Amino acid sequence: MGGELQPSFYRHWKGKANAPFALNDKDEIDHILETSMKRSDRYRTLKKAGLGYDSIKADFNKPIEMTVFSWNGPIDTVMTPLDSIRYYKWFLQASLMSIESNTGHVKAYVGGLDFRFFKYDHVMQGRRQVGSTFKPFLYALAMQEGEYTPCTRIPNIQYSIQLPDGKFWEPSNTGDKYVGQEVTLKWALAHSNNWISAYLMNRFGPEAVIAMARRMGVESPIDAVPSICLGVCDLKLSEMVGAMSTFANKGVYIKPMFITKIEDRNGNVIARFSAEESEAMSEVTAYKMVELMKGVVQSGTGIRLRYYYNFNNPIAGKTGTTQRQSDGYFMGITPDLTTGVWVGAEDRSVHFRSTQLGQGSRTALPIWALYMRKVYNDPGLKISKGDFTKPISQDTDLNFNCDQYDTEESTEFLDEF
Repeated sequence: MGGELQPSFYRHWKGKANAPFALNDKDEIDHILETSMKRSDRYRTLKKAGLGYDSIKADFNKPIEMTVFSWNGPIDTVMTPLDSIRYYKWFLQASLMSIESNTGHVKAYVGGLDFRFFKYDHVMQGRRQVGSTFKPFLYALAMQEGEYTPCTRIPNIQYSIQLPDGKFWEPSNTGDKYVGQEVTLKWALAHSNNWISAYLMNRFGPEAVIAMARRMGVESPIDAVPSICLGVCDLKLSEMVGAMSTFANKGVYIKPMFITKIEDRNGNVIARFSAEESEAMSEVTAYKMVELMKGVVQSGTGIRLRYYYNFNNPIAGKTGTTQRQSDGYFMGITPDLTTGVWVGAEDRSVHFRSTQLGQGSRTALPIWALYMRKVYNDPGLKISKGDFTKPISQDTDLNFNCDQYDTEESTEFLDEF
C-alpha cells in the first residue's frame, strides 16, 4: 500500500481541483467533511461538554498539536482538527481476511491500516459494493441446476431484462472481444463479461441468486434486482471470504471461526466451540466453480498473478471493481486457504479516476500476491501448492478443457462492475 499504491494515488491527483474528491460540487465536499467532523470523538466530547455547534466548529478550525498517521511512521505536527480530517481522506484503506478453507479457522485478519488512527474495521464492520466478486454466486446457481457447465457456450451479445416498471436494464461491457460470437461460461467469468451475467440473471432471476448467496453465508440485505449480478449490493468482506471458501470445501459452507476453545491460566479448557456448517451445493458444483474461477488466473483479469508475481500453482480467483472504481477486490482460493482483499478510501467519492488504475487487479490483487508469497515462503505453515481434489462422479464429465477462448491469455485487465 504505502510502497506503490498510495504514491500512485498521490501522483494521480496532484494538482487537481477538489482533490482527493472526485466531485465538482464544493458544497457536497463540505458536507462530507462536516459529516466526518460530527462522527469524530472530538465532536462528541465537545458536544457532551455542552458546547454549541458554532463553538465546536470554531474549535475544529483552531490549530493544535497532534500526532497523525503516515506511511513512514507517526508524525508530530500542528494543524486544525478540520484539516486533519481532510488529510486522512487522502489515504486508501485496505483490509484482508484469510481462512482455512476446510475448517473456517481465521488465519489472518487485517481490519485497516492502523487502529491507532483509523478506528474502523473494514472486514466485519464495513459494508461496500462488491462488484464482480458477486458473479460466482450467479454462476454457482447455473452450475448447480445442471443445465450449464464451464464449457457451455452463450452468444456474447447485449441482453435486456425488463423491470417491473416496464423499463429495460441493459448492462454494458468494457471490452469488445468476441462480440456476436459464442463464448464459454469459463471465458465469460474469467473476463468478467457483463452480458453473459445478464443472460444468466434473466434465466434464473434475482431471488434464486440471493437464495444461493444465503446458503453460502451472506446475511447482509440484498435487493432483488437484476443488477445484483454486477455486485451493486453492499456486503462485508468477511461474508465474501466465508462464501468463497465453500468452493474449496467441496460445497460445504463453514462460518469463519475466531476461537476454538478457551482455557484458564492453568490450561484447563473451560469452553469449546465447534464450527457452524451447512451444505450449500453439491461437491460437483463446487468443483465446477473452482474450474471456472481458475480461468480468472489462467487467462483472465487475474492473470497478473502468473506473469508478474510468478504464481504457477492452481489458484481460483475473482477480481472485482465497483462503480467509479470506489472499491477494488480480489478473492483468491487455494485448496488450503481462502483469502479476500478489499481496497478503497473511507469515502466512496475518493477514488482513482480511471479503471486502468483503480480496478481490483491493480489495487487488491497485489496485496493478495504479497501475502501469499510470504505464506508459501514459510515452511512452518505447511500450506500446499497442490491442486484441488476432483470429486468422483460417474454421472458428470469433469474435464473442462473448453477451447481457445479459455487458453488465450488476456491482454486486457479490465474487470467490470
